[in-house]
Amino acid sequence: MEPQQIREGYLVKKGTVLNSWKAVWAVLSEDGVEFYKKKTDRSPKGMIPLKGATFISPCQDFSKRMLVFKITTDRKQDHFFQASHVEEREFWVKDIKRAITCLEGGRKFARRSTRRSIRLPDKINLTYVFLIDIAGQDMLTMSTLCFLRELYTLMKDQDDGVKELKLEQEKRVFNHCFTGATVVEWLISKEKARNRPEALMLATGLLNEGFLQPAGDLSKEGAEGGEQTAFLDDTTALYYFADSGFFCEGYSSDEDALLKEEFRGNIIKQGCLLKQGHKRRNWKVRKFVLRDDPAYMHYYDPTKGDDPLGSIHLRGSVVTAVEYVPDAKKYDIDGNLFEIITSDETHYFLQAAAAEERKEWINAIQAVSKSGK
Repeated sequence: MEPQQIREGYLVKKGTVLNSWKAVWAVLSEDGVEFYKKKTDRSPKGMIPLKGATFISPCQDFSKRMLVFKITTDRKQDHFFQASHVEEREFWVKDIKRAITCLEGGRKFARRSTRRSIRLPDKINLTYVFLIDIAGQDMLTMSTLCFLRELYTLMKDQDDGVKELKLEQEKRVFNHCFTGATVVEWLISKEKARNRPEALMLATGLLNEGFLQPAGDLSKEGAEGGEQTAFLDDTTALYYFADSGFFCEGYSSDEDALLKEEFRGNIIKQGCLLKQGHKRRNWKVRKFVLRDDPAYMHYYDPTKGDDPLGSIHLRGSVVTAVEYVPDAKKYDIDGNLFEIITSDETHYFLQAAAAEERKEWINAIQAVSKSGK
């Protein structure tokens, strides 16, 4: 009987021979992870067996890369993958951990319902539930991850959460951010931590899992230091929510200021899609981030840093599903295609991994293009 396919999608993988990172199509089954150069390839580039494997997330072997997880086979070979955003990594982490657990127990993989969330208690014994968890294990338990996600949701509450501010530091303006001391004080005031050391450990968990991101030089140095308490309880250490509208601007030209305006909106949706190039007409995996007010869609090379390759101004644009794109079949691209036509009549052709994903992107872009600036 063929192994059950559990999850598939684009991830960035570190080469096992070369140190380069490349986007791959990954397929998780009950007994392993196959990865392909292209989604349409019939034969995988490799297969990672999960029987006897160990798993670490978050993996902090690469200080410049967030959202990395590591699978180590029973033959002690390491495989590193990077997701494009926090939620995507959580899905992969949950399913890979469960697949490994099922293999160890000789059980059939059965997906549990994700509709029930763990309710965050008003008071919690972090020494038992969280502090022991991160002190004694390489990876957090699923209950602790759910706890962190629920806590993150409370922190983002517009009325009762951590306030996002515009802060100035070293001739730069940081938008939609807050200080490390603010986070620690909020955790204590809301009785999520009993004291500052406990709050610091909890904030470090949020940072390590990618829910919070370092914004300035000081907070980045702390995050890259590899300490157990990488989060800094400091009024000059700046942080931001992973899916907020954070951006940093310096005192530069009016053109630069106009470019930064594109990043003011909140992130509505993000993930990897295939995009057709405007010059060579070839197709490449790109990470897309959709923002509202102003309505922009930025795209990035998922294997590299945070600087966008380009942006699509969505105000007044039209987005539709299409069945045909010129030169697409030449590159073995077929199905789940859609097109964005901007107000200045620039055409962008994209491919989602599945029909439902295409529908979600189209609906999200249509909503933003009608309401955004």
